[in-house]
Amino acid sequence: MVLTPRRPDDSSLAYALLRVTLGLNIFMHGTSRLLGGIGNFISGMIKMFQNTVLPTAVVAPFGYALPWLEAGLGLLIIIGFRTREALVAGALLMLALTFGTALRQDWDVAGVQLLYSAVYAALIAALRYNSLSVDQKPFARSEPRIK
Repeated sequence: MVLTPRRPDDSSLAYALLRVTLGLNIFMHGTSRLLGGIGNFISGMIKMFQNTVLPTAVVAPFGYALPWLEAGLGLLIIIGFRTREALVAGALLMLALTFGTALRQDWDVAGVQLLYSAVYAALIAALRYNSLSVDQKPFARSEPRIK
């Protein structure tokens, strides 16, 4: 018996391309911040929030965690591992970022964050098309068969 690989349908392919593109974007956000020096990133964040109600005691820890969260979630989204959980966590992270952006009254950035949120929502709503991912059976370890 010859098994031929199944060609993914167009919806699954489109989903995978959007998922990987979002994942790469988020991964590179985090990675570039880490490579640029976490201290530089934190200093910039503290400066951005100095005229808001958020104290440095809140901004700094969030700033330290943000690049790691972005890099980790981005990687999970790229490979499609725990996809639903990674997308929900990413959407919640975007909610937190939007809160901070609204406090700074930076409405141009808030508009971009709304677009990210829409992509997260679309990917969550269309999870049934997530067939090209590590989450799916073709990539999972096979279990022993009982005879």
